[in-house]
Amino acid sequence: MNKNHNKMLSLLQDNLSLLKTSQATLSQSYEKCKKIGIKKVYTFEQLESFDSLTSKFARTSDIYTQKILISLFKILREEADTFLDRVNLSEKLKLITSADDLLAIRDIRNQIAHEYKQEKIEELFEDVLEMVDQLFKSFDMTRKFIAEKSIFQC
Repeated sequence: MNKNHNKMLSLLQDNLSLLKTSQATLSQSYEKCKKIGIKKVYTFEQLESFDSLTSKFARTSDIYTQKILISLFKILREEADTFLDRVNLSEKLKLITSADDLLAIRDIRNQIAHEYKQEKIEELFEDVLEMVDQLFKSFDMTRKFIAEKSIFQC
């Protein structure tokens, strides 16, 4: 093992820790917003809750796709330079529920970053509520892969 490999293992561990924390806060917001439900009209407090949920969804999905997957593929010495390459490789390695799910999560994340139209906000909230479980399942699948491949015992 060389220094660079050890550095990548350490980075992956740090990123997994960051993901765990981010997932916990996303989970709390998700449970709160599930209770609120999808409506045509929200109170200010309810909108704040959904704003928090969408922000946490975007941040958590970024940690997963931009940190976890990238560092894992470097450790595995897999070439996956583009997002689409990472999606396809993730599906092949059974790190995610499906390529379509991860692409949908990325599309939702991009909508969160750019969506300001009030008439589309309920649709965005509904999309986030629908995809949180898929995102969490992908996290579990990735953690299982890391454990089964004994990545940290390399």
